[in-house]
Parts: sequence; C-alpha cells; structure tokens
Amino acid sequence: MVESMFIITVIVLLALSFDFINGFHDTANTIATSISTKALPPRIAILLSAFMNLLGALAFTGVAKTIGGKIADPLKLEHGVVIVAAALIAAIAWNLITWYFGIPSSSSHALIGSLAGAVIAAEGLRAVNFSGFLTILEALIISPLVAFTVGYIIMNLIAAIFRNFNPGKVNRNFRTMQIFTAAWQAFSHGTNDAQKSMGIITFALVAGGFQTTLDVPDWVKALCALAMALGTSVGGWRIIKTIGTRIIKLEPASGFASDFSSALIIIMATLFKLPVSTTHVISSSIMGVGSAKRLSSVRWTTAQQMVVAWLITLPITAIFASLTYLLVSVFF
Repeated sequence: MVESMFIITVIVLLALSFDFINGFHDTANTIATSISTKALPPRIAILLSAFMNLLGALAFTGVAKTIGGKIADPLKLEHGVVIVAAALIAAIAWNLITWYFGIPSSSSHALIGSLAGAVIAAEGLRAVNFSGFLTILEALIISPLVAFTVGYIIMNLIAAIFRNFNPGKVNRNFRTMQIFTAAWQAFSHGTNDAQKSMGIITFALVAGGFQTTLDVPDWVKALCALAMALGTSVGGWRIIKTIGTRIIKLEPASGFASDFSSALIIIMATLFKLPVSTTHVISSSIMGVGSAKRLSSVRWTTAQQMVVAWLITLPITAIFASLTYLLVSVFF
C-alpha cells in the first residue's frame, strides 16, 4: 500500500507537470490571433487566457471520463499505475521537445499515443479497447477538417456582409469583438485540454485500487485546473509566433473568424465528451480563414511542417512510452 501511494503521488505530480506544460505549450492556441492583430497586449492576453482556462477546466468532466476509460479498462490492468507513469513521462518529453523547437504539435495526441503505447508494452494489444481508441482517433482526425471548413465559411460570410463597409471601422469593431472570442476560445480550451490530465489521474486511481469509478474527484479537478492556468500564465512565445504570424497574415476580421470557429468546434467536442487537439483545431481554422481570402495567403510550407508533426506524434509518443515503461517497470 505504501508503494502504491508513492507511485500515485508521483503520477499526480507528473500529471500536474504535464498540465502545466500543456498550459504554456498551448497558450499560443488561445491568444496568438488576438496578439497578432493587436486586439490585446500580450500580458493582458495571457492573464485573460489563464483565467478563462481555469473556469473552463472546472466546468466539465466528460472528456476526463473518456480518457480514463475509452483507451483501456483500468480495472483490468495488472500494472496500471506504472503504465500511467510511463505514459506521462513520454508525453511530457515530447511536449518539451516540440515547445523548444516552436512546433505546435498536439498535447492530446502525445498523451493518447503515450497511454496506448504504454498499455501495449505492458499487457499487449489485447489490453487496448480498440473501439474506444478508434472513436477518440476519429475525433482527432475529423475535428481539424471541420474547423478548416467552418473557418472558411465564416470568413466568406464576414467578407460578404461587410464588403461595402469602411475598412477602418470594420477593423476597429472586430478588434474589440476579438477580446470576447479570445476569452471564449480560452474557456473552450480549458473545458477540453485540462480534462485529459484529470482523466489520466482518475485512470491511475482506479488502476491502483483507490476508487472504483471514473468519477473525477474534486481535488483532482481543482489541482489540474490550477496547474493549467499557471502554465498558461507563463506563455509559450515560440509557438505564439508560429500560430500568430507564420500561417497567414491575420487581420482583426480574420482573427475573429478563426477564434470563433475554433472555439465553437472545441466546445461542441467537449459537450460530446470527445478529446480533440486544440492545436489542430485552431491551426486548421486559421488555414480555413486564410483560404477564404485566397489560397496563396496561407503559408503552406509552415502548414506542411505542422501536419508532419501532427502525423508523427502518435507513433513517436507510443514508442517513447513503450520504452519508458520497460525502463520504469524495472524499478516497480
């Protein structure tokens, strides 16, 4: 029991570290557009994002239950707590690598790939709930496509409605409206991304015999929400630069369109209890908005680099986690 308590404590600390890193890794997702268009000064944007992330993280738990029970059944795993520890170490390592190089990769892909890889290394393919895993994978794949489409449509609607309006006045109005869409986007980010760490801790608690249901304890919810908010307050300037300037040249109207469309997709996914990559959704909505103006306005070289990072995250983190499990299991 003492050993189990020690491992659980380590897992909670690792999960909170992942949440903190996720916060500054994904801060760019929620505020890059509003900083790029000068709707908000950087310091205010980060504080607003941190506060709204905190509120969002406290508002829902459905995604946490999906992460905690859809990939594998923690009650059936013999080495569940060690699996979680290995998955978190691998996901954290990948997040730090991609943050260092300014690559807006997916923390969601990293965590899900790591958990699946650790489960397979520990107990084989039979231990993976492929039905649940494929449901999660479908959401991760489809959501960026939907975000691209919605961003494209909303930008076209804005262009049609405001075609004959004074451009300066339109920009001022949309710059003001961006404050609200940035806040909504940060809230939606908290509703989905913070749930993943809550789910992984709950998974470990069930696997370790500390509880029998996937209901997220209040203390887990509070700690994860605070960790993500603190991480967000630090900011991720490398990725902010990529999201805010290297995909398209954003203006207030296009910034509003990308914020609104991505926040809408993320909050809808949360309501359906589906984990999505906020990085993928927001980046894809920006590409959709840029394509509505003209295809050449999108810097497709940057987009291509991001897509490559997205594609390799799942297999690389699965391999990382498998190797990490084999190493960690020697000690436990």
